[in-house]
Amino acid sequence: MNHTHYISKRNHNGRPFASGNGKRKSYNHSFGNKRSKESSSLNPDLLEKEANDLKEINYIASRSFNQMPISNHLKAALNKKGYIYPTEIQDKTLEKLIEGHNLLGIAKSGTGKTGAFLIPVIHNMIRDASSMKTLVVVPTRELAVQVEQEFKSMTKGLELYSACFIGGINISNDLNKLRRNVHLIVGTPGRLLDLEKRKVLNLKSFAILILDEFDRMLDMGFIEDVMLIINSMHSRKQTLLFSATEDKSQQFLIGKLLHNPEEVKVISRGTSECYIEQKMLRAKNNEDKFRILLGMIQQEDFEKVLIFAETRRMVDTVCMKLKKSGIRVDQIHGDKSQNRRQTALNNFKKGNIQVLVATDVAARGIDVNDVTHVINYQLPRTIENYIHRIGRTGRAGKSGKAFSFVN
Repeated sequence: MNHTHYISKRNHNGRPFASGNGKRKSYNHSFGNKRSKESSSLNPDLLEKEANDLKEINYIASRSFNQMPISNHLKAALNKKGYIYPTEIQDKTLEKLIEGHNLLGIAKSGTGKTGAFLIPVIHNMIRDASSMKTLVVVPTRELAVQVEQEFKSMTKGLELYSACFIGGINISNDLNKLRRNVHLIVGTPGRLLDLEKRKVLNLKSFAILILDEFDRMLDMGFIEDVMLIINSMHSRKQTLLFSATEDKSQQFLIGKLLHNPEEVKVISRGTSECYIEQKMLRAKNNEDKFRILLGMIQQEDFEKVLIFAETRRMVDTVCMKLKKSGIRVDQIHGDKSQNRRQTALNNFKKGNIQVLVATDVAARGIDVNDVTHVINYQLPRTIENYIHRIGRTGRAGKSGKAFSFVN
């Protein structure tokens, strides 16, 4: 690669980006004003950071899953999946969740939050499935599918059943699923409320509510839907709220959702940014920009590349140009059907394609441990979106690289 396109300036104070003033969609005037979709609060001059030494930040659990107080059936399932030691968020929350405490868990992307809530829930279901019916609410379709897949992989042979309800799927399929007895339901807010309005989903029947990627749900304007779901679950026994970021402006709302919660915050080490070398790229115009991008992707070490753009139109454009240039590529954005999105994601995971181009719908909906590079073809609007985009690489203890184009 021609490294003259890189900006050599480094951020010596250890901050990879500006603090910004990204605001969330307003709810009771607590979260500020909506921002223009085209604007970005990031300072591009600070998008430079070296990856830290992995050995210095790895969390080493003092016990394995086999030594934890969970069902032997669950231990066997985890062992089969190759899960030997818990991550920090899993290690520090297990007993609290098994005992039924409400919980606020803060941990960055790629730190095992899904396992942190599924493992204790499954353990308690094995003991008494009838009283542990669980609802998991997530912001994106891809994340919902992944949570259900993880649940299924941990419960093979245990006669514990799940269902996933998301937009983009024929609702008649959902109605068929609800005729069966299910122990765990995972879904996006809109589809869950649609099913409740049709009186085929009884939210009052759930004992446990889990809100995953809560900060992303606020970013995507789901807060009113989330509150409707919560207000329909008066008899729930336990509420878990997991988030990758912590925002002081959310404290009032969190206080309304969680009564006397335990708090576990894993933010001082092991965060995804620590594993990632971050670089900034400049281009004179859009054509130069694509030429630089193509030159990068054609290099041997760009094995599995995730490209982010702000708009669906730009995703279409970049994907089309790469395909014409002979790159194995596909795309994900909100105009694509759920089947198309899932097929593209599966092909990316399996290595059938080298490049996946996406809008921010994929920033928290993709869990692929071997993404070698993330490229921000367009800068995101906020620091939170930047963190979650680059967090798709440098996962599961591996290093990664993130490049951001700036004008």
